[in-house]
Amino acid sequence: MAHRSRLAGFIIDCETGEIDQAAEFWSRALGLARVEQAYDGDGAQYAPLAEGPAGLNIEVQMVDHPSRVHLDIESDDIDAEAARLEALGATRIGFVKRWWVMQAPTGHRFCIVRMKHPERGPAPNVWD
Repeated sequence: MAHRSRLAGFIIDCETGEIDQAAEFWSRALGLARVEQAYDGDGAQYAPLAEGPAGLNIEVQMVDHPSRVHLDIESDDIDAEAARLEALGATRIGFVKRWWVMQAPTGHRFCIVRMKHPERGPAPNVWD
């Protein structure tokens, strides 16, 4: 059965106790306004920035691992997308809350999240 996916955006993981300061830095560095105050989501703290180029979602996230940037791929079938990416050489690290954490053959971590607004932004890729 076919499924769809596309790049959803970038998450700026910050190992910090002060998410508002981190969000303020990244807001100014990227020239993207903060759209709301930091919020808690499933036990994690996020600070969203204004929609990025091409409609990309960009958020600052407080984490307890070393700081890094990771990308999110959104799909209407996250299990099928994980399987497709495994066939390309990625590894499933674990299912966290409602998304897959994956690792590319290059060592980069990324997440597969549920598609929120398929009608917005670029058309998703369709995979068989």
